[in-house]
Amino acid sequence: MSDFDQLTQSLARNLKRWRGDRGFTLDALAARAGVSRGMIIQIEQARTNPSVGITVKLADALGVSITTLLDYEQGPQVRLVPPDQAVRMWGTDAGSRTTLLVGNETRGPLEMWSWRLMPGEGSASDAHPPGTVELIHVTAGELTLVADGVAHAVPAGTSATFEANVPHAYRNKGPEPVEMTMAVSIPPVG
Repeated sequence: MSDFDQLTQSLARNLKRWRGDRGFTLDALAARAGVSRGMIIQIEQARTNPSVGITVKLADALGVSITTLLDYEQGPQVRLVPPDQAVRMWGTDAGSRTTLLVGNETRGPLEMWSWRLMPGEGSASDAHPPGTVELIHVTAGELTLVADGVAHAVPAGTSATFEANVPHAYRNKGPEPVEMTMAVSIPPVG
């Protein structure tokens, strides 16, 4: 079974379980997430591998991290995630990519990501639930962070934080790859 097949199966199993745990009907989750009922059915039946954007919307609507949606395991307080178990969520032929390094559910979902954006590429995100915070540290290149329509230059060695309850995007307008680490803190569903 390929990595994408395993990802599709985990997402199907976990989405169905978390939707049931929250007591959401298909229609209720569709309305909360802004995702069609048909798409949720396809995901729960492992007939599609949704985009990162749809996966984020579903995780936000359920109040869980993407880590939890992709593979939730109860275990010891310390959980090691070897490099080969980090989940590549998005990539382009030019070499841009995002990798979910690790996540946790304590006091609301918390995720840590590794990003690489090749010159001329970018990734946009819809607004997350109120109270969601993103922290970024750029280690190479210069990131253009766009939050609520305002662009901010974030050069290598610089960190940034913002409330991610507005549309936002990450872009590489420079000549060299942008490398960054991002942490996302999502408030628990209350």
